[in-house]
Amino acid sequence: MFRLVYSILLIFCMPFVLLNLVWRGWKAKSYRRRRLERLGLFAPPVQAQDVWVHAVSVGEVLAAEPIIRELFRRFPNLTITVTTMTPTSSELLQKLFGDEVFHVYAPYDVPCFVKHFLKRIQPKAVIIMETELWPNMIHYASRNDCPVVLANARLSERSAKGYQRLKPAVGWMLDDLSLVLSQYEPDAQRFLSLGLPKEKVSVTGSLKYDFELETSLLEKGRSLRDELAPQRMLWIAASTHEGEDELLLALHQRLLKKLPDLLLVLVPRHPERFQSSYELAKQYDFRTARFSEHAQRPDTMQVYVLDAMGELMRFYAASDVAVIGGSFVPVGGHNPIEPGALGLPALIGPHYFNFQVICEQLAQAGALTLCADLAELERELTTLLQQPERAKAQGQHALDVILEGRGAVQRVVDHIAPLLTT
Repeated sequence: MFRLVYSILLIFCMPFVLLNLVWRGWKAKSYRRRRLERLGLFAPPVQAQDVWVHAVSVGEVLAAEPIIRELFRRFPNLTITVTTMTPTSSELLQKLFGDEVFHVYAPYDVPCFVKHFLKRIQPKAVIIMETELWPNMIHYASRNDCPVVLANARLSERSAKGYQRLKPAVGWMLDDLSLVLSQYEPDAQRFLSLGLPKEKVSVTGSLKYDFELETSLLEKGRSLRDELAPQRMLWIAASTHEGEDELLLALHQRLLKKLPDLLLVLVPRHPERFQSSYELAKQYDFRTARFSEHAQRPDTMQVYVLDAMGELMRFYAASDVAVIGGSFVPVGGHNPIEPGALGLPALIGPHYFNFQVICEQLAQAGALTLCADLAELERELTTLLQQPERAKAQGQHALDVILEGRGAVQRVVDHIAPLLTT
């Protein structure tokens, strides 16, 4: 009954959803392309697909990458379809895998769209990354005798309370899940509290610890540093969101009074904000340059806007200290493991609920600084910039924690493999 009501409401909302897609296409050309894929309409792959991996955005694609590679290692002839929801994640997927996987945008969760999609793909198993629970996707996959696995699953306390209130209505959806592979024990306990049987829930750890760094990345970082600011301190504000740039640019103004040669690398999370972030930095009267205009970069620049995708890790490797965005506005923060894997000291704001367990683990080990507000960020960031030995020690702590946390990929694929051999 709930799914029927949900589907009817979603169908009534579809005109607004499609108008939003048109509006986003007007703002960013990448949203204009391949629109029919979101309706489940596309040229099907040459052969049926063994696995459908659903990864919403960039973070989920990065988490899915090692699972996909390990599946290919164990099952060389496996066919895999990967769906995403955003152009940036689509571009990243193409960069990571090329033609190794079949890729389309995920269909909107309307019954006819999902049915069209499943008919074209014909998967034998579905892997949903993290907590993208779409009722019709799960229902129709399960009805086709296709096991549905929730991998790298996380469930915040706030989300669990929301599901608890809807438990009578969504219980059937959770029953259709074959496996829930949770990041940590608290996540597993929250899923169990929703009524999932113990045999369906396992703790496998966070996949984010298992990502592999490019072997030449540190050398590329050193070269970039020599090119950008060989004799200057450099801090990076990574994956910032709307409303955050202003806060961090104002902070940079204050820091320059203490450290006049300091350089800020500002990295907006979404490409549609590249231009506005660059213009905002100029409005603050900073000597500003950007990645896309390499030839116009002055040696005296104070703010450098990274307006390109796929370059963040190289700029992490060139930096002295990282501030993780999405955490000084209520977005939930972004991945603190990426800078930590490079031995880079990092700070994060109060809104880190997307990575709560990881952040708290790192913080307890002295590997990440949790800042309650901008005043604390200013104090702690100044300390790390002025005390390189302290910054180096924090970065080493982060690297140690991350190395100890690896192994989740093997555990996840160990659980999935039997579903592909039956």
